[in-house]
Amino acid sequence: MGKIWFFQMYACTFECLALSLPNANFKGNFKLLNLDGKTFGIIRMREILVLSFLNTLTTFGPRCSICIRAQSRHHLPKELRWRDIERLEAGQSQTEVVRWLNVSPSVVRRLWKQFLTADSASRKFSQGRPTATTSDDDRCLSLCARRNRTATPTQLRSSLAAATGRLVSMTTVHRRLHEGGLCARQPAICVPLTSRHGRERLRWAHQHVHWTPDHWRAILFTDESRLSLQSDSRCYLIWREPGTRYHPSNIRERDAYGGGRVCVWGGISLGGRTDLHVFPRGTVNAQAYTDDIRDSYVLSYAGAIGDYFLLQDDNARRHRARIVDDYLQQETIQHMVWPVRSPSLNHFAHVWDALGRRLSALNPPPQTLATLATALREQWLSLPTELIDSIIDSITHRCMC
Repeated sequence: MGKIWFFQMYACTFECLALSLPNANFKGNFKLLNLDGKTFGIIRMREILVLSFLNTLTTFGPRCSICIRAQSRHHLPKELRWRDIERLEAGQSQTEVVRWLNVSPSVVRRLWKQFLTADSASRKFSQGRPTATTSDDDRCLSLCARRNRTATPTQLRSSLAAATGRLVSMTTVHRRLHEGGLCARQPAICVPLTSRHGRERLRWAHQHVHWTPDHWRAILFTDESRLSLQSDSRCYLIWREPGTRYHPSNIRERDAYGGGRVCVWGGISLGGRTDLHVFPRGTVNAQAYTDDIRDSYVLSYAGAIGDYFLLQDDNARRHRARIVDDYLQQETIQHMVWPVRSPSLNHFAHVWDALGRRLSALNPPPQTLATLATALREQWLSLPTELIDSIIDSITHRCMC
């Protein structure tokens, strides 16, 4: 028994391929397939609907195969255009060709006229509808967007209308900007920098761009961070149905201050790290930094590294307090010069990010501050040494940038 395929398309060209398919008639938008005067099926322009099978498929015989093939198109394919010309030259009337192609009579009429005048049946490609803007208008839009990066499409459309007197739609503004290589994106955020800050950052980069791993091995990089029981990140998605934004299952409850947080301190170096210190009071000042960090971590680490030991921090006020400087001078511990306002050079942010990702992957997550502190210490020790070494090695690349 042969196979029959039915497709649902908007506008199709149907080709019936069979060893014998008599009485293929066209009536309006319907194409009737008849066999011995009995209705086999009905094919419409927008859908294919088989009404009934008054005759079984076995009447076609075991050697017969019917395939109804549909091709979505807006113009006649080149093969059909020339087949149309062949039928007209063979003596068929335009009405017969129209029925065979199931197209408008004007299509066949224009095609025959084109063949008689230009001796060609190929489709002529047109330029389409003219654009609403000229090349000068497009340059004006791009220039306005580049001069004022925060301008909205409404403001850009008003600027174009004021400059050229041409009022275009918002869709046109978006399309022209995209064609010019401009897309709406969130800006990168950084701290305010002055020219002095830039010079200091550049000078520091030039001084350390050629440092080898042996130079970086003598430095203990330190930093503090605050981690909450509930993540404050908004970079997450949920799966929901349209119109169910405020369904209880699609709402994520979050306390105003993250349900409680702890302040931690850590130090890393090539091939090693300190233990993670959790400040019991939840905050850290110069006195707490001196009492909790200096004897427990800095002195022991400095003794392990030797005379070339350098302590790095982010120039926070608690790190530059007089009580801290006096203690470091007393213990002959040298500070590493670090440019102020240099978050892009702070590689420790990647360490905290890796720690936060490991914390969020815990199941079940910590529910109290005590369990949070315990989980942070465990995850800190489980951070791969290769990850920390690769982050420190990236400082040279940051200096090159």
